[in-house]
Amino acid sequence: MPRSPMIVRTLPALRRALDGLRAKKATVALVPTMGALHDGHVSLVRLAKRRAAKVVVSIFVNPTQFAPTEDFGSYPRTWKADVARLAAEKVDLIWNPDVRTMYPAGFATKILTEGPATAGLEDRFRPHFFAGVATVVGKLFTQCRPDVALFGEKDFQQLRVVAQMARDLDLGVRVIGAQTVRERDGLAMSSRNVYLSPEQRRAAPALYGAMKETAKRLRGGDDLEAAMAAGAELIIAAGFALDYFEARHAQTLAPVKSTKDGPIRLLVAAKIGNTRLIDNVGV
Repeated sequence: MPRSPMIVRTLPALRRALDGLRAKKATVALVPTMGALHDGHVSLVRLAKRRAAKVVVSIFVNPTQFAPTEDFGSYPRTWKADVARLAAEKVDLIWNPDVRTMYPAGFATKILTEGPATAGLEDRFRPHFFAGVATVVGKLFTQCRPDVALFGEKDFQQLRVVAQMARDLDLGVRVIGAQTVRERDGLAMSSRNVYLSPEQRRAAPALYGAMKETAKRLRGGDDLEAAMAAGAELIIAAGFALDYFEARHAQTLAPVKSTKDGPIRLLVAAKIGNTRLIDNVGV
């Protein structure tokens, strides 16, 4: 049976643990998570182990990135299974603070981001989201002082926001994006996939299928507007309510008018039933 990672829940204990990890000037990688770990998270841990000598995984369901109408209370929490997964991957440290540790009484600071955080994608539908993400990730970076931090590309806009913040604030951490891990039928792995009914789960891979088909058409030289419209029709026909389906510059997330405007990323958010899924593919 694999040895359980060191688990710390207070800032003094975290500092002592990190001092121990760094005693031999070892490099440290951080994988921030909200728990409910799946194979996508495991892929981030494995990449982290290739990039640094020691790996820290944070597990914290961050209330400030949930709107009152969203699923903070019902968000899946699978602590024992998460620890077992991380033990199997030989993670060095789990940082598991509670809300009072992260946001003590009188907490009054937010990190407000522009640039990719105001691209008119997730921020248009979840205006609270990136202030919550940037603030908690900024805290995690200053608490854990990692050399590198790993984020999945499924949350593509979030990846761009966090990387920009780390650069702009000179936080001394290199943010690395990792390829989206998918189920065999193409559905991007997500902790929220457990919300899908069996019927919705069967329909959900159509989201990725429509993006792949659109990217194929664009690589073949099709008109951008026509290809995007056809892709949107496929998504709606599969039973989704579409929030957005956009072609954006892969680095800046600025709108593009043709595939000649730079590297292109297709980004989508759509609801099937009550479950909102996001995904993206490169062109």
